[in-house]
Amino acid sequence: MTKFNGYALLAALCAVILTVSAAIYIGAAADDGSKPGALAVGRSDPRGAAAPASAGVWVGAWSASPSGAEPGTGPAGMSGRSVRNVVHTGVGGTGARITLSNLYGRQPLSVTHASIAVAAGANEAAAAADTMRRLTFGGAPSVVIAPGRQVVSDAVRIAVPQDSDVLVTTYSPTPSGPVTFHRHARQISYVADGDRTEDASAAAYTGRTPYWRYLTALDLLSNEAVGTVVAFGDSITDGVTSTVGADRRWPDVLGRRLRQAAGSGDVPRYSVVNQGISGNQVLVSGPGRPADNPSGLSRFGRDVLERANVKVVVIDLGVNDIARNPGRADPDRIVAGLRTLVREAHAHGLKAVGATLMPFKGHGNYRTDREQLRQDINAQIRSGTVYDDVVDFDRALRDPYDPRRLRPDYDSGDHLHPSDKGFRRMAEVFDLASLNGAAPARL
Repeated sequence: MTKFNGYALLAALCAVILTVSAAIYIGAAADDGSKPGALAVGRSDPRGAAAPASAGVWVGAWSASPSGAEPGTGPAGMSGRSVRNVVHTGVGGTGARITLSNLYGRQPLSVTHASIAVAAGANEAAAAADTMRRLTFGGAPSVVIAPGRQVVSDAVRIAVPQDSDVLVTTYSPTPSGPVTFHRHARQISYVADGDRTEDASAAAYTGRTPYWRYLTALDLLSNEAVGTVVAFGDSITDGVTSTVGADRRWPDVLGRRLRQAAGSGDVPRYSVVNQGISGNQVLVSGPGRPADNPSGLSRFGRDVLERANVKVVVIDLGVNDIARNPGRADPDRIVAGLRTLVREAHAHGLKAVGATLMPFKGHGNYRTDREQLRQDINAQIRSGTVYDDVVDFDRALRDPYDPRRLRPDYDSGDHLHPSDKGFRRMAEVFDLASLNGAAPARL
């Protein structure tokens, strides 16, 4: 054997070893924080090779609860159009996977093409150069999602910077409505005619929408965080009065605080994802089957326990149970429902932090008897017998001159939902060290 042929053989053997090692590494990393079998790493796309593999764990980078069937989308759905969802990530990562949902569809959703890219800029439909990646599902470029089901994509290598917008695009050629959506995105996303899934340009994306469609989660393989905090609540958590496209909901601000303080003292390195649904109640679901706006009790398993590497849940629910059930709201039943959520969290090793209910005098649903219900629930929450830890939103945002109202500069104007300043104040109330995941207390 010549020296040249010997070197060639050695180089080939090294290449094989490196390839196998990389495959073993990615496969092991993909299982971290996931259910067994929940993720299959698909065939490599050459365009996915730009982001090198790196040590890290899977965490939730963004999420949104499916809240119902989008009006006017049945039975056609979004057939023949590309849906480009714009979502914001707090933490960065070197690998990504997504969850697509057909929870409210009445027929199979056929996704023949899907992609992910880093946005060229905030709130843009254009992709940053060399970041477009094709997504696969079980190694295939297409997937059919049965009515009422969801699917997790394969992992793909992509360098996602912290505090950036990400574009997730899907194309479905056939009727598949109604569309499963999240109504109050507070973010503009885009639509194009035809299959423009891998268009890096925004030229074809002339349609604009205030909704997130199909997409319910984006997980990242990250070395910036070791776990996920889930914010579980109603419209106040959903941030329905926050500035569109500015990421000023209280979970957004909390995520930034955690990122900036990570590693100092007892502050954990956690990401934060938002599972708020406007109008959500602890006990009562909306109409329909499956129910629009499912109750906190019915959606906890999907929206909290199925999130990636979740360590802590922050629960801010109860005000709609008071305001939307005249004459029937029972504080003891509402608190019993909250305790059920805590028991479920504890059964899965999660810490449960609970929020007091904020004042809403001046809102159309305010009554003096409902105010008494709120006070009764808050007293039980503050007693320490409901949650592992308490964040007192009520005390932090109420008007000192009329504690039944929000402080004027924290009020969006409807006397129930906070302003951007109010949302920021909510995030500032947290003792970040209290979010450190720990063995749940026996309550």
